[in-house]
Amino acid sequence: MSYSTLMVHLTLGTSNATLLRIAADLARKFDASLIGIAACQPMPMVYGDGYMPAEIFEQDREIIGKDMKVAEAEFRSAFESATRPLAWRTAVTTAGLADFLAREARSADLIITSVASDGPADSARAVNTGDLIMQAGRPVLVVPVSTETLQLERVLVGWKDSRETRRAIGDALPLLKKAAHVTVAQIAAEQDMDAARAHVEDVVGWLKRHGIAAQATTTPSTGDDATGLHSVAQDLGADLIVAGAYGHSRLREWALGGVTRDFLLHADRCSLLSH
Repeated sequence: MSYSTLMVHLTLGTSNATLLRIAADLARKFDASLIGIAACQPMPMVYGDGYMPAEIFEQDREIIGKDMKVAEAEFRSAFESATRPLAWRTAVTTAGLADFLAREARSADLIITSVASDGPADSARAVNTGDLIMQAGRPVLVVPVSTETLQLERVLVGWKDSRETRRAIGDALPLLKKAAHVTVAQIAAEQDMDAARAHVEDVVGWLKRHGIAAQATTTPSTGDDATGLHSVAQDLGADLIVAGAYGHSRLREWALGGVTRDFLLHADRCSLLSH
């Protein structure tokens, strides 16, 4: 198993240099083709109690067109020495941006995107990362703005005996095979520690049969599993965390589990998340 096609989501109106640098490195590692993708919503023609003046709507279209061209140029410049095919896709859509990206994900093995902002989101241009992860049906590599590279020296798998985590570790196999050190960690209540140790040893054995040497560790829960997992990652100096994304839909909004929310809002290292 490998990643033959990477889809890189560029945010309009901002630099995507870090994201593209990491995508280029992964493309070289896997000899992968690349799809660049960008999307936004147009300014609504009806605003407040009245209609938007036509000239303002036209100005918005011109700004979108300019930003789309800048994003495409940034994408093509980052991969001008690529040996595999490049493709570029854009959309101006009234639908949710995550909906568009999730549909286009049919063409890719891995989606690479940046971390959603903590501040008030520009919903016309900022893709809700949680929505994307929950809808894509593909693994999503989430890259914090502060991350310059993805070394894959140390990778941490945050284990929970669930469908989502089993999906995530399977999706991450190509990256785990490139990693120098892999650790499988489970945060568990004191009374569940024996079962947790057995579970992570099973996972380590499964990885070994895939040619991946990994270590197992279990940590007692203090009631905040997100903080516990981040502490393990900090101690290990992990470059990447692999985890399942937990959540459910509620009135078309995704209610995400605490660990997933923490990855998206307070990430200080790359995360590969699958649902």
